[in-house]
Amino acid sequence: MAYGSPNRLDEVEAYFTDIRGGRRPSPEEVAELSARYAQVGIPTPLLEVSRRLAEKVERGLNQSGVGRFTARVGMKHWTPRIHTALEELEQAGVDQVVGLVLAPHYSRIGTGGYVARVERALAESGRRVPFDFIQSWFDLPGYLQAVAAFADPETATVVFTAHSLPARILDEGDPYRDQLLRSSELIAQLVPSREWRFSFQSASRTGEPWLGPDLLDTLAELAANGRRRVVVAPVGFIADHLEILYDIDIEAREKARDLGIELRRIQMLNDDSRLTDALTELVRGRLA
Repeated sequence: MAYGSPNRLDEVEAYFTDIRGGRRPSPEEVAELSARYAQVGIPTPLLEVSRRLAEKVERGLNQSGVGRFTARVGMKHWTPRIHTALEELEQAGVDQVVGLVLAPHYSRIGTGGYVARVERALAESGRRVPFDFIQSWFDLPGYLQAVAAFADPETATVVFTAHSLPARILDEGDPYRDQLLRSSELIAQLVPSREWRFSFQSASRTGEPWLGPDLLDTLAELAANGRRRVVVAPVGFIADHLEILYDIDIEAREKARDLGIELRRIQMLNDDSRLTDALTELVRGRLA
């Protein structure tokens, strides 16, 4: 499962409304988001990457000889929907479902939303199929090693990033930030970096505090301290989509240029074999 992304510009308003739980955005908000998609290209690679990844995981599981596996892709906020994927699995006659979100770190707001959608779809179907949900995989060795392989910073400062969430989750005991910091720490141990930082990105304007520090503020701090080379490693994401192609490649890079910083972003994992092999083993181990 993944977040979802519109396929055409005329779908942006409906997609944005879905993210907002049915509340329609203003015309100005739709125009701003549409402009961003127009700049990076629509559709983004997210859906195609998710499908390729699912195909590789399915193939890897079926090669193990321990059963017959069927993988389907379901999106949280757009098509193909999670309930559609579950309908296809039921039609295929599966006797167990394993839910895997293509985001390594758990949060009640983020990951919890996927769980709710799967449970609702299973309940509506009337079939009592056993459902197992992989909550997180932030310390999965193959994932950590794959990110580290792409993050070769030489003498640059590495800034690990992830999508920000409302700061109130900390008061609720949500493990999201702790898992992100642990992933960053483990990856940093595999990378010959002079120094590293962690920052959040892509915070929404909702009128409440969101988790920080923000990537743009971190860049300003690094510039003030004389740092001139930065490598951004988005550990909270695996695929190329809007938060990568716009928020980092356009917005953060423009900020860095104004600050006199050379900013480079690591290649996203997408369906890299190290990631697909790691997720295959994760599912196989879960079933075992």
